[in-house]
This record gives sequence, structure tokens and C-alpha cells, in this order.
Amino acid sequence: MNQSAIERGKAPAWLLIVASLGVAWNAFGIVQLADFVTQTNESLMMKGMSAPAADLYYGLPLWMKLAFALGSIGGLIGSVLLGLRRAAAVTVLAASLAGYVALFEGDYVYGVFEAIDGQMAILIVVVVIALGLSGASIVARQHALLA
Repeated sequence: MNQSAIERGKAPAWLLIVASLGVAWNAFGIVQLADFVTQTNESLMMKGMSAPAADLYYGLPLWMKLAFALGSIGGLIGSVLLGLRRAAAVTVLAASLAGYVALFEGDYVYGVFEAIDGQMAILIVVVVIALGLSGASIVARQHALLA
């Protein structure tokens, strides 16, 4: 696509669909982030976690909360930028992916995957979606869909 097509505002349907799904997914991620940063041992156990798992999860270091924030907030902003067809989407979505990869690594290192059933599957899905959004932004840039 050439520059004049960008100026006319013609975005392919796939780009708008991916950006819209990215916004919805990452808005849900921000809700999860809010829960993550406001949780207590008691609230975790009320959700069904064992006391040792709640202690582990509640005691995770601040950098993991920051990684989660980078992933979800960056994913939301990057998806909005992708929908607006801004080139900055590539950088922001790459940062989001990096945040989620760091979160995955932290969960592995701190034993969260062993302590909480299903956590690895959830984070694999999260990383794959972040990778897809980042990849979509790169493809859009390669096809001159971003300005």
C-alpha cells in the first residue's frame, strides 16, 4: 500500500479486527492487573488458593507487577496505536511482549507454575497473543499500513 492510501484512511479489515481484539484482550488484562496489585493473602484464599500458594503469589516481587503492567498497559496502548495505524505500535507492542515474557520467566523462577494449576497454560496463551499482536504490527509496517 502506498502513502496516499494511508492518507485516505483505508485500513484492511484484518488490521482493524486484530487491533480491536487486541484492545478488548488487553482491557481484560488491565482488569487482571488491578486484581493482581490489590490482592491480599485472604482474597487469594477466598478465590480457592491454598495458604502456601497464596503466600507465594502475594509475595512476588515488585518487578513482576511492573512486568505485568508493561505487558497489559503496553498491549492496550499498542493495540490502539495499531488501530490508528501509527508506526509506534511496533515498538509499544514489542515492549508489551517483553513484559509478558519477563512475567513468564518470573513465574517459572519463583515456582508459580508448580503452585497454581493452570498458570502456565494461561501465561502461554498471553505470550502467544502478545507475540501475535507484535507480529501483526510488524506485518502492517512491512506493508506500509502504518504511518
